[in-house]
Formats: sequence, structure tokens, C-alpha cells
Amino acid sequence: MRVRVLAFGSLKERLPEGGMWRDCEADETVEMLLRSLVDDGTFTGSTLGTVAVAVNQEYATKKHTLRDGDEVAILPPVSGGLRGAVELTRTPIDTASLLKEAKNGADGAIVAFDGIVRDNTRGRKTLHLDYEAYEEMALSLMRDLRTKAIAQFGVREVSIVHRLGRLMIGETSVLIVVASAHRGAAFDACRWVIDTLKKTVPIWKREQFVDGAVWADGEPFPEEVLGVEG
Repeated sequence: MRVRVLAFGSLKERLPEGGMWRDCEADETVEMLLRSLVDDGTFTGSTLGTVAVAVNQEYATKKHTLRDGDEVAILPPVSGGLRGAVELTRTPIDTASLLKEAKNGADGAIVAFDGIVRDNTRGRKTLHLDYEAYEEMALSLMRDLRTKAIAQFGVREVSIVHRLGRLMIGETSVLIVVASAHRGAAFDACRWVIDTLKKTVPIWKREQFVDGAVWADGEPFPEEVLGVEG
């Protein structure tokens, strides 16, 4: 059987443009596939020790059995009533308009997180950032975050918008807007959404400095994403 292998962020350059097709044994697992990619030199063992894997756009454990035609994505740790309640966009995010649209007579609070591109990282001058995503999966997980935040915190609405492509200094990379009757729930939901998004949604950024470029280190995946048993 054959599966299609994709990689993102700092691992993208290890594979041909658009990924590659890989011949597998019947009943091969994700773990066996990863081991074969290390054995043939495509990746190193240390590199794959921190990745998560998605099969057909859903996180999968290393014991997951692959099927013919599966799409296997190797994901390094991720480094973003309202219009476009969940959206990936390559155009500038209009923060003012989204905040205005969020207001409703039933709300007592609007809380927003506006993540912007700063001009330096750890003392190195930044010229711009480039964002990329495993888009279909990212959108699915962002929608799930919205649904969970509304249910868990009892807020009325949550909007999550993330930029892709090249961003210049001062531009908004991610905007989260929470509308709620009470400010406490709005603050809690907004913080939870951005913290969870940064750990689980497959979006990466490449930082272009005056003296070079690097893929930004992401936060470690949660144990449940990696399939680690507690």
C-alpha cells in the first residue's frame, strides 16, 4: 500500500515540494513509518522525537494503523454572530471592524487578544515573519476550540482569525475576540483559546532577521496529542 507523507514548518524542506508517496507494508503503524523515515535518513530520530502526527487531518497516536491512500502529516511543535468566527486569511486583519461587529446588547464585556509582529526576538532585529499552516486541519481544530470555549466558559461568542503568509512589523498575526455577559468568563475564555491554539493548532512561523532566518521554536505538544498514556 502507499501513503502520502507531508511535513510542515522546519521539517518541510526534508521532503520534496508537495510531500511524497511512501510504500508501506500492510498493517503498518505510524510508529513503523516514522522509524523507516529515520532509517533512510529522511529525518533524524531526535527530530521526530518531538513531533505530532496527523492522519487524514486528525491527530493520531504512534500505534495508529495506516491504510492505503492515507495522508500522513508530520507536525513540529506549533509556534491564530461575528464575521468569520473562525478564519485563516492572507489579508490584513481588521481588528477594529471585528471588535465593532462583536458587540451585542446582551453582552457586558468584549475581551480581545491581538497578537502583533514585534521588531525583535531575543535581541535580534526582526524584518518580517512568514506563517504557514496545515490549513484544513488548522481550521478544523480552530472551530473545535471555538465550540469548546463557548461550552466550557459560558460565553456568547468567540472569533478566531489567524494570518498566513508574510507579515510585516506591527501587523496582527492572530486575533481572538470573546463576547460574554460577564468579564470574568470572557477573560478566562480568551486566555484559554490563545494558549491552547499555540500548543495544538498546526501553524508555524519563520522569523526573518537581519542576520538570517529560523523557524520559531514551538511549545511542546500536550501529552494527549502525542498519544502518551498517563
